Amino acid sequence: MIRPETLERIRAMKRASQIVRAGAWRTADAVDRVVLDADERRRRRMVLAGESGMKFLLDLAEVTGLRDGDGLVLDDGTVVAVIAKPEPLVEITAADAAALARLAWHLGNRHAELQVAGDRLRMRCDHVLENMLAALGAHLVTIEAPFEPERGAYEHGHDADGGEDG
Repeated sequence: MIRPETLERIRAMKRASQIVRAGAWRTADAVDRVVLDADERRRRRMVLAGESGMKFLLDLAEVTGLRDGDGLVLDDGTVVAVIAKPEPLVEITAADAAALARLAWHLGNRHAELQVAGDRLRMRCDHVLENMLAALGAHLVTIEAPFEPERGAYEHGHDADGGEDG
């Protein structure tokens, strides 16, 4: 149960209920920035705090994937920039495209979240999956970078070419 004083503070907060996609606005116009990891960028509703300390309520109609460079439009019309937080990841390469496809199949079979980054795959660090990949001949390098995992074919949000799904 939410305490009445907490509920009142949430009601008094600014709200962000719209998204302006990266490239469709000037990031220099942002009043603040929120730095979020991949899980935090996939929400419908949560209290966020900008780098300058401004708190506001993310209040979207449905769970939406935010991407680096997107803007959250506050109820007063100002925009807060979304920055993808670097995370510990494993970058996966293979001898050739067929070997990489085979590795991707094994990871998909285990429902691992993956990012396709050119001729490489990226996943969150997971020693069990890393051991499996190494045994299958993968080349693994630990990196720190923003994580943009592929979303399911039936999810709303950005499609493969960066546009909006229908």
